[in-house]
Amino acid sequence: MSSPLRISLAKANAVTAAQLADLGRRTFLDTFAATNTAADMEAYLNENFGPDIQLAELQDRENTFLLAHMQAELVGYAKLHDNSTLGLPEGQDAAGRLEIERLYVRDDWQGTGLGAALMRGILALAEQLHCSAVVLGVWEKNERARAFYQRFGFREIGQHEFRLGQDVQTDLILRKGMAGR
Repeated sequence: MSSPLRISLAKANAVTAAQLADLGRRTFLDTFAATNTAADMEAYLNENFGPDIQLAELQDRENTFLLAHMQAELVGYAKLHDNSTLGLPEGQDAAGRLEIERLYVRDDWQGTGLGAALMRGILALAEQLHCSAVVLGVWEKNERARAFYQRFGFREIGQHEFRLGQDVQTDLILRKGMAGR
């Protein structure tokens, strides 16, 4: 019997953009609202999540979205960016580096293995694309996410600033080298 979970590449259309905008706002709010001010959260959500914003992201050839559907319901997603310079010294070639810009699962699906399924999908895609590394930024205070990435072999290589509204936070930059590259 097959699993009702389906992970697929997103299509660049208005329906998908609206679904991503809604899920992006919801998951970001669920994850970070308790540790940030309402004003900073609202500013960040307005700048980063809306149907027009997600449609532009979907249409950008450097971005790939993986969508996790449980039956017909969107319950998680990952936004990936090709040729990422995250964590690279200035002027170094970014070819073959895939960045996980977002990896979110709905609150009611946390702890079910859905995030791990999305990560396996990301790493499989990185292999197919012959990537040399997968990189990401994770908030230094997000212990749960840091432990999750560590289980998949990501290691800290640096840090950078992340602005959430008026609050300047520190993200750790994590990297996972891909086998044979």
